[in-house]
Amino acid sequence: MSDSLLYTACHQWHVDHGGRMVDFAGWEMPLLYSNITTEHQAVRNAAGLFDIAHMGRLFFTGPDACRFLDRLLTNSVESLKPGQIRYSLVTNESGGILDDVLVYRFSDFYMLVVNASNRLKIVDWIEGQRSGFDVRIEDQTRDKFMLALQGPQSLAILNPLVEAELSEIKYYYGIETRVSGVDALVSRTGYTGEDGFEVVLDQSEGAALWERLIAGGEPSGLIPAGLGCRDTLRLEAAMPLYGHELDESTDPYTAGLNFAVKLKAADFIGKEALIAAKARDDRKVRVGFTLEGKRAAREGSLLFSGDQQVGMVTSGSFSPTLDLPIGMAYVEARFADAGQILEADIRGKRYPVNVTELPFYKRDT
Repeated sequence: MSDSLLYTACHQWHVDHGGRMVDFAGWEMPLLYSNITTEHQAVRNAAGLFDIAHMGRLFFTGPDACRFLDRLLTNSVESLKPGQIRYSLVTNESGGILDDVLVYRFSDFYMLVVNASNRLKIVDWIEGQRSGFDVRIEDQTRDKFMLALQGPQSLAILNPLVEAELSEIKYYYGIETRVSGVDALVSRTGYTGEDGFEVVLDQSEGAALWERLIAGGEPSGLIPAGLGCRDTLRLEAAMPLYGHELDESTDPYTAGLNFAVKLKAADFIGKEALIAAKARDDRKVRVGFTLEGKRAAREGSLLFSGDQQVGMVTSGSFSPTLDLPIGMAYVEARFADAGQILEADIRGKRYPVNVTELPFYKRDT
């Protein structure tokens, strides 16, 4: 173990059960246990259990908590109903994306879940903006544990442990309840394109809940899943990943995240820049694409139309569900229509790619 890395409550379990551990944003996390395809298919067909305690968890209380979050976030916080959760963005003054986040409203507090790689940056950003607001902010990332149970069997596996009926929770809603006898937050959210739940509870209770879910879910096909298949799952569902599709040089309209920007809501940071960005007609467009064969076009691969470079790949992988290589890219708008054929430069050789609509995969509802 390295003293410089952070560890979740289940770190020793991952090591003991064959997890291939990697440094991810300063946390030692499991990339996989068996192989990415097996874990991916388990989530699509049964259930997978993810340790996501590396994600940042920030709590907001006080008279100005809602007003402060409306100042920080592009989506409306004031209109959230109790228990509701909303995808949003944190943008800088020029409209660039600092992070994509989930904001939760509970009975007497709000919670913001941020990307692990951006947690310290966002905490610093928040501290720099809080002047004039009566709000208390607590970074409880090290004090709380978070897991994600994803897949069609998730409800059946988790429901017996929860002092609430999970089938009554709508997508992107959450509750304060008890899970396995301890206080927890349970939300019907995830990053895989499947139905599922995310649970937040005290760090000291994390390992016990993890082990109970693994034991109880095994007859239903549940297996532990690592960051590797989390990436292929979210790519199939066309969910953007910070550092790939999103960064400080990208605005929400270019990223295709118009739904997460409410220009008529609050006066959030970057609003004027986004009004201007929305009016532009020369922006690039986020698209999906597929290739024949087995070789994927990875991040950074250039896309061409004839001799003209027209875009760049932001994410690419082999899709276990579709059984072919897929990817997302930013391309010039005139090359963004589904059905267009472009070429990807993969290690100096050109391969045809077919521009497709997103997402690649959508579960039956």
